[in-house]
Formats: sequence, C-alpha cells, structure tokens
Amino acid sequence: MTALLEIRDLEVAYGKIVAVKRISFSVEQGQVVSLIGTNGAGKTTTLRTISGLLRPTYGEILFQGQRIDQVPAHDIVTMGLAHSPEGRRIFPRLSVEENLRLGAFTRNDHAAVRADLDAAYDLFPILGERRKQPAGTFSGGEQQMLAMGRAMMSKPKLLMLDEPSMGLSPIMMKRIMSTVTELQKQGTTILLVEQNAQAALKRADYGYVLEVGKIVLSGTGRELLSNDEVRKAYLGED
Repeated sequence: MTALLEIRDLEVAYGKIVAVKRISFSVEQGQVVSLIGTNGAGKTTTLRTISGLLRPTYGEILFQGQRIDQVPAHDIVTMGLAHSPEGRRIFPRLSVEENLRLGAFTRNDHAAVRADLDAAYDLFPILGERRKQPAGTFSGGEQQMLAMGRAMMSKPKLLMLDEPSMGLSPIMMKRIMSTVTELQKQGTTILLVEQNAQAALKRADYGYVLEVGKIVLSGTGRELLSNDEVRKAYLGED
C-alpha cells in the first residue's frame, strides 16, 4: 500500500549550511506521526519543505504517490496537505471568521465552506463565541486553536502541525493535544512536530527522532517513550 506521504533522501540547505541531511520517512493514512528533537534539529525545515515553502537540494517528496517537491505551495494545499506553522501566523487585525475563511481560499464550494466553519466552531467553541472579534486580541492558546481551525478549512487529507503547544499553559496544552486525538478520530492524518516529546509520543502511532538534520531513532510512540535514550534526552528522566 502506498503511504499518504513519503519522504525519500530529503536534503535541505540554507546556502552552504545543510539543515536536513538525506532523511527518509513515511506517514500512512489515518496515522499521527511525530517528529521530535531539540531546536535546530531540522523539524520545522522539514515541514516547510513538504508544504512547498522551501525547495530541497536533493531527494523526493511524494503525496498520495505523486511527487510534490517542485509543486507551488498553493497547489499543494489544493491537493489536500495543510500546514499550521510554528508561531501560529494568524492575521491579528482580521476577525476570527475572516481568518478561518482564508483557510478555504482555494475552495469554491460555498455551502460546504459554511458547514466546515460550523464544524470549526463545534471543535473550538470559543471561536464561535467570538467569531467577530479581532484575532490579535486572543490569548496564545486561543490563537493556536484558530491556526488549527484555519488549516482544517482547506479540508486536508494530511494536517501538519508545527509546535502547537509552544508557549501555552499546561491546561491549554492538554486541550490542544486532545484536539489532535479528536482530529485523528474524525479521519485526519497528522504529522506533528513538537518539542514536548512526551505529549507528542503519547498520541503518536509512529515517531522519528531528529538530531542535527538526521533521523537517529524511530519506532512506535510507545517504543520511543520507553527508549532509554529518548527518556534521558527528551523526557528529562535519568
């Protein structure tokens, strides 16, 4: 069976600095797959390359069996791959609903867009309650909900989340991570980049550990949670 997303020998460089060094991994339909690692490991660069914001210097990216490593970013969204970026990148002066509708900019099915707006409000009730409010007045956790809701408005087959719990309180982090589980139950495949390794691996069907641009470990979420190297380096355990 063909993987939904397949990365083959991916290399990405910023000038002479190679940030991602010939990595290969795959994401199967319906899975949550986590990439964990410290700052500078190449996680965000990998997601930005998959979504078409960066171009690889070597290797291939296949989505639903089709190469996308030279496809424009807006066309990749149309194909069913959405990216909720690190730092959220919401539009602070626009309302919540305007931000959400921007996530559906590639779509012309207006009735279905309206239905998906309602689905976003069901998933994150605070967004519905404050739909006319400028997004910049939201807390960090509320902005993260908005960023995830906006990404879902493109009706993605694969949703990439980059550091969704960054800077959030423990309570809000749990809510965001619970949403990851809920989205998977609804049929969305998720590629999750997260520095909170424990939270990420608890929800992962499979995970990969990146160090300085290379994959050094892989396994099921449960296997990596019980791995001594992972426990020492990423979970703060002796």
